This record gives sequence, structure tokens and C-alpha cells, in this order.
Amino acid sequence: MKTLTNILIKGGRVIDPASGFDEIVDVALANGTVLAIKNIATDFRPDQIMDATGCIVMPGLVDLAVRLREPGHEHEGMLESEMAAAMAGGVTSLVCLPDTDPVLDEPGLVEMLRFRAEKLNQARVYPLGALTRNLAGESLSEMQELTEAGCVAFSQAEVPLPNTQVMQRAFQYASTFGYAVWLRPQDLFLGQGVAASGALATRLGLSGVPVAAETIALHTIFELMRATGARVHLCRLSSAAGVDLVRQAKLDGLKVSCDISINSLHLTDADIGYFDSRARLNPPLRQQRDRDALRAGLLDGTIDALVSDHTPVDEDAKTLPFAESEPGATGVELLLSLALKWSQDSGVDLARALAVVTQGPAAVLGASLGKRQASTGRLLAGGAADLCVFDPAAAWTVQSDTLRSQGKYTPFSGYELPGRVRCTIMAGRIAFERK
Repeated sequence: MKTLTNILIKGGRVIDPASGFDEIVDVALANGTVLAIKNIATDFRPDQIMDATGCIVMPGLVDLAVRLREPGHEHEGMLESEMAAAMAGGVTSLVCLPDTDPVLDEPGLVEMLRFRAEKLNQARVYPLGALTRNLAGESLSEMQELTEAGCVAFSQAEVPLPNTQVMQRAFQYASTFGYAVWLRPQDLFLGQGVAASGALATRLGLSGVPVAAETIALHTIFELMRATGARVHLCRLSSAAGVDLVRQAKLDGLKVSCDISINSLHLTDADIGYFDSRARLNPPLRQQRDRDALRAGLLDGTIDALVSDHTPVDEDAKTLPFAESEPGATGVELLLSLALKWSQDSGVDLARALAVVTQGPAAVLGASLGKRQASTGRLLAGGAADLCVFDPAAAWTVQSDTLRSQGKYTPFSGYELPGRVRCTIMAGRIAFERK
């Protein structure tokens, strides 16, 4: 990574969704922080001047669902490749899931991951610890030790937690010590299909996952939240009924937040086409009414954040019959452009589209840490110089072989998307620059 002490970004449209700031001004960076916005001191001496005319200067993106694939799945992704992909996507802070091999249920594993990530000096990595030992759903992990090692919250990743007594104990413990629990709502037995239940799954002969797999899990989670006072973040909601339940839970005062993936925001089960394994995803793609409800929920604030659900999968696991292929798709490099596409398709204000990948996820992360993240997802004087500069007028076509992620499979392959990251600045250093 190229190291610079002072950088002056000139003539860009600076947008900070959290404060509502939106002006064409200069930004000065010094010693890893934002020295000034707009009112630049006359004696400021930059080592580099960046002409951002026609570009948007914004806070670095915050992605709440990125699989770095280490340890244990290096054949699908290496820390170096996936962090490079994050930089190319303008993502400067990311949350990684605990379903590695071995599972992140030991402090030493968490410390090793954080050490390796810090040595790369790229995106800030926030690990989720396993909620239960080995994600087996039988006994709780050592949450206190994992928190001391650097875990920001506790999760089962994609593994359902069918034992409600274990879930209740996890909520009680987490509530007592101020930890947050991140769960993807899915019933173990109803959620074993490979596509969303409906006419298309029936016609293709694919085993279905009904909406009830999500709503039953949500009802259980909400009842236990009411009993324990736990804080829960719901990961990758997928249905209209789920959005309605979350909206009511928030009105009821439960400490709940939620996110959706770029896949569910834009695609439906029709995108499976003729058994296209690139559309084999968890959660499965649902019908248009569900996608429309997710878009509405993201716009009105019921849904707090948009995530990439970045899950690199190798060729051997993806080029199999649909039902046998491994679910997942690369996405961290597409997050910004797909937020912008949502803005264009739905007539959403640009600042709102940027908020769901900066301000919204930063608030979720701050709540999980039990403190306000002063500068994560923000662009403000005195804050960390984690920035993304992108050209909103530059369209690009998604081509698998040009992605920096080791995983090359995405259902958006061949799509023309708006907005191209020109530069990512991490802690005041240029971490990525498109020539």
C-alpha cells in the first residue's frame, strides 16, 4: 500500500449521509485523519493532490457480511484476495462470519485472524464469534474471552439454532453482559430446501424453502427477546412477511436491527433461469412481491443496512447440478454499484442509497460494540480518513475474470452497473486506485 502523509482531494462532491452534508468542496487528509472539509488552511502542504472533479467523495463503505474464507477454506478465498476485493469495492470496514474451519470459537483463532488482517493494513476487520461451540447449537461459547480477543458480536452464521432453550440461555447471557447476537432467521427443518417455495421451484423440481421457515424463526427470536431484553441483529432477511414482522417488532420497542443482501434486493427466483448455479444462494431468491417489500423496507428504515453477503465459492463446488452446488456468490466489489442501481431503479435519493452502506451498517456495528462508532461510516473533520471516491457517471460490466476476489461466481455476471470506484483511502493511505 502506498503511504502518504498529506492528501488534498479537490473538487469532489462530498456526501456524508449521517450529517446530511452534501457540497462540492475540498478535503484535506493528514496523518490518517480527516484534517478539514471545505475550510482548508492556507498553510496545508499536500504530498499529493487528487482531482475529484465529477466524482463523489464519501465515507468508506461498511459491509456487515463478508466471508474472508480463512482459516480452512483457502481454496475458495485467501485473506489477501478478499481484502483486495474489499478495497476495490470501496469497503473500508467489514464484519466477517464465524463459519470458518476451525470455527471462530477460540480466542486464539480470533486473535490470529485479526493479526493477519492488520498486517495487510487494508480494511478494518470486525470478527463475529461463534454463539455456540463449533456452531453445534448445544453449548454456549466463551463469549467473554472471545470479546476480549476482538469479537464484536456472536452468530451462528448459516447454521440454525433449533434448541430454544440454548437460544434463551444465549440471549440471557448476552443481555446480562451487553453482547449482541446476530442471527439469520431460519427454521432448521423447513429451511433445508434449495430454492424458494413457489411455482418456479415446483416446475423445476427443486426442494422448496417456504416463507414460514423465516417467519417461524422470527416469532421465536422475538418472544425470547421480550423475555430476556437481548439485542439482536437479523441477518439477510428475505421475505415480505419477515419485513412486516420486523417493522412491528421495532414499533414494540425491541432492540432489533436487520439487513438484506444485494442479491435479495435485486433478484427473484426467476433469475435461477435454467438451473443457473450462480443463483444458488442462502437465503434463496424469493418472488417479486418479496423483493418489492425488501426495497420498501430499506427505503423506510425498517431494514437498517444493505450487505454484500460476500461468499466466494470455487469452481469445483459451483459447477455442479443446481441442488448439489454450494450456495454463495462473490459480492463485496459490487456493493456500492448495486446500491446505486437501487437508487436509479427505484428513484431513491442518492444520499439514502449511500446511507444504507455507510451510516446504517455503522450504527448496527456501533450498537453491537455497545458504543457509538464516532467515525466509522462517517466523513467528518477529526475522524478516520477511511474514504471512497467514485465516479457516478462511469458504467461498468461485471466480468468474472476481472474481479479481484478469488471467488468468480456472481449472479450479476454480465450486468452493466452504475458507479465505479476510483480510489479507496484507508487510514489516510491510498489502498486502491484505478488507473
